[in-house]
Amino acid sequence: MTAVAEPALDVTVPPELSARAPAEARGTTRDGVRMLVGRRNARGTDTVAHHRFTELPEVLRPGDLLVVNNSATLPAALPGRLPDGGPVALHLSSSRPDRHGAHLVELRRVVPGEAPAHFPSAQSPARPGLLVSLPAGGSAELTAPFTARLWHARLVLPGPLTGYLAQHGRAVRYGYVDRDWPIEAYQTVFATVPGSSEMPSAARPFSAEVVARLTGRGVLLAPITLHTGVASPEAHEPPYAEWFRVPAATARLVDHVRAGGGRVIAVGTTAVRALESAAGPDGAVREAEGWTELMVTPERGVRAVDGLLTGWHEPRASHLHLLAAVAGLPLLARCYREAVRQRYLWHEFGDVNLLLPD
Repeated sequence: MTAVAEPALDVTVPPELSARAPAEARGTTRDGVRMLVGRRNARGTDTVAHHRFTELPEVLRPGDLLVVNNSATLPAALPGRLPDGGPVALHLSSSRPDRHGAHLVELRRVVPGEAPAHFPSAQSPARPGLLVSLPAGGSAELTAPFTARLWHARLVLPGPLTGYLAQHGRAVRYGYVDRDWPIEAYQTVFATVPGSSEMPSAARPFSAEVVARLTGRGVLLAPITLHTGVASPEAHEPPYAEWFRVPAATARLVDHVRAGGGRVIAVGTTAVRALESAAGPDGAVREAEGWTELMVTPERGVRAVDGLLTGWHEPRASHLHLLAAVAGLPLLARCYREAVRQRYLWHEFGDVNLLLPD
């Protein structure tokens, strides 16, 4: 993986701004979360405005295209046992094996009553040949490190992976979430293709009602698929290879909308990565499928995407390079400062940020 400089956002997010539970458990609805809209224009007079997500149909224009990720979230966290009998949590990062038949996994430390915790490198039990016992006679043998956190592993399971995870797995959870929530809390309204280790969470606020109002106003929607790996909230690693698909119909619609002067707005960084992986140097998007290692940065820029709906990321997260490529660093920094000042909520159950060109 290529090392990149950390994003330059001088913002501190207080711990209490982490969304610890789904919106529905906080007394509102999925589509009732807050939405900060940042607009970038060529005159250098960027603006920010505060909305509820239910106002999205009125914020967008007829003829805009929302590109959504239809990947469904797997219960990718499994309980395991080390050879000495000690408990360990195994997070499955790739739902598809690579060409050698290996998956990417992360071992995390079991903390009673809390989310599994990150192993500092010196304390991690991970080593080549380590055999982790999994439920119902399954196992994972670590073969080689991929990063300091992730390892290649060969899985031996008593049945197909998706069914095995449905029976024995749980949703991946980090320490800022207050408890284990059912996998349904981690699915979006567009989720139809199982494969993500973590929810493509920018689309979580969409409801059937909001989708109906969008289409009624002439806003278009089109799907891509990108199966997410596990995040690195402690390590802030750059993204690694993820499997994606851009259907021919979506590619044609993206090109049609842009040719007609409409805006292509990606719902989530996953949609940006998929579209940009399918875009040629001329910006034309073509049908594409496979593994992408694309790192979208301000230096590279974006070719097929005009705007972005996204959640709130840690100020050092590698995702911010992609956000800055879409919105520019000045607008992005202004949005983050305003979100902290107005106490927006962070992470997968939190509020959202819509970044638009005027």
